[in-house]
Amino acid sequence: MRILAGDIGGTKTDLTLTELDGEGGRRVELASGRYPSADFPDLVALLRAFLGAGQAPVDVAAFGIAGPVVDGVCRTTNLPWMVDRDGLAAELGIGPERLSLLNDFHALALGVDQLRGDQLEVLQGGEIDPAGPRAIIGAGTGLGEAILVPTPAGPRVLATEGGHADFAPRDAVEIRLLELLSARLEHVSYERLVSGVGIATIYEFVVRDGLAASSPAVEGRFADEDPAAVIGELALRGADPACVVTIDRFLRIYGAEAGNLALKVLPSGGLFIAGGIAPKLLPLLRGGAFLRALLAKGRMRPLLERLQIAVVTEPRVGLFGAERAALALGGR
Repeated sequence: MRILAGDIGGTKTDLTLTELDGEGGRRVELASGRYPSADFPDLVALLRAFLGAGQAPVDVAAFGIAGPVVDGVCRTTNLPWMVDRDGLAAELGIGPERLSLLNDFHALALGVDQLRGDQLEVLQGGEIDPAGPRAIIGAGTGLGEAILVPTPAGPRVLATEGGHADFAPRDAVEIRLLELLSARLEHVSYERLVSGVGIATIYEFVVRDGLAASSPAVEGRFADEDPAAVIGELALRGADPACVVTIDRFLRIYGAEAGNLALKVLPSGGLFIAGGIAPKLLPLLRGGAFLRALLAKGRMRPLLERLQIAVVTEPRVGLFGAERAALALGGR
C-alpha cells in the first residue's frame, strides 16, 4: 500500500510518499520533500512537482491544511488556494473515500499523540492522565489550536479555529496595542499577534509606543529577510533592545492564550506547544515570561500548575499525523 501524506502550511508544504509491504507492514519512505507553498498556484501543481511524470498512483492520501475544511473543501487561510478533495482524488487516480483533507491542527494533534519523550521539551512537569484530553496550540504563519480526546475507538480530534478568537489585553501596554490594531482591522484576533506576522506587528508597536528605540541596521535587514526571524534571532542573542522587548511581549501574549485554552479544555493528558516558532525561541520559552503568563489565571493557577506543558520539537509532527489519517483510510 502506497501512502501520500502532506502538511500544508501558509509558508511551507512537507510531503512524503511511503509504502507498507504486505507481509510485516514494514514502512519504507520512497520520497519526501519540502516546498515553499507560495511558489505554486495550487496544491495540484505542487503534487505534480513532487510526484513527477509517470509516478505510480498512490492507494491512500491525507493532507493537513492550514484552514477550515468544510464538506471536503478548504479555502486556505494564508494562501490563495482552494483545495477540493474530489479534485485531488481524481488527480491521484483514487476514489474520494481514499483521500482525507484535515485541518492542519487536526493532523498535528494526531501526530502529537504519537511523539516520544525525546521529541518534546517539557516546560512544566505535571501529572499525566493517559485517558485525559490533550490540548495543542501552535504559532507559525498563523495560530492553530486543537483538542484530542482518547476514546476506546481511537483518538477523537476536535479541530478548532480558536486562534481567531478575540485578543484580550491584560495591561495598559496591550490596551494601547489593541487600540492601534483596532484602527486598522475589523477584528483583532490572537492570530494577529501570535504568529510570524504578529511578531513584526508587535515590533512596530514597540517602536511607535516608545517602549524601545529602533535600529536602522536591524530595520535594514527587514527588506531582504523575514522580519520575524530577524527579530527572534536578535532577541535570542540580546543584541537589540527593541527585539528583546518585542519577543518578551509576544511570549506573554502567547502564554496568556495558551492558558486560556488550558482553562477551557483542562488537558489532563498534556498541553502541547507546537508550530514553527516555539522551537526557535526555546531558550526564551524556558526563561519564564511565557509560563508566567500562562499560569497567571488568578484562582485557577493551582489547577494549571498540575498540568504537564511541553514544546513539540519534532518538525515533522504534522506529517506524522496526516500519514496516520491516511493509514486509517486503508484500514491500518
